Amino acid sequence: MSYTVIAYIVYLWVCIGLTLWVAHILFKNARVFFNDIFNKNEELALSVSHLLKAGFYLINIGLILFLLESTYTINNYKDLFEVVSVKTGGIILMLGIMHFINVYLLFKLRQKAAVPSERLALSTPGEHPYFGKSIDKELEEIKREENEK
Repeated sequence: MSYTVIAYIVYLWVCIGLTLWVAHILFKNARVFFNDIFNKNEELALSVSHLLKAGFYLINIGLILFLLESTYTINNYKDLFEVVSVKTGGIILMLGIMHFINVYLLFKLRQKAAVPSERLALSTPGEHPYFGKSIDKELEEIKREENEK
């Protein structure tokens, strides 16, 4: 077996193993965020988390396989170690970038979900948040105007 084939095997095992491990960590810890984002809808949170995990696998394993080919000449174990290190280091950097993108998106989604949406309180007797008058006063004015006509 040539050094290049050994490099391919080591590279694939290490990189795919790292991808599976990082995806597992993201999947396990993102559930809390998704439950918060989707208002405790566990089924929706789990579904979105599975979809993102599948996309994570496809992107990362696809890139690992795309970058498999080596143009380096590997003549000994030193060269083999250097080639595997360079290629694996690139994949680890890419996994780190993907991780931070996922965390950033989760943070943004959580921020958006945490902002309470102001609803128009048309049926409550208090003052309307935008128009100032209560709906009861507004209805009284409309009835008064109709009676005057």
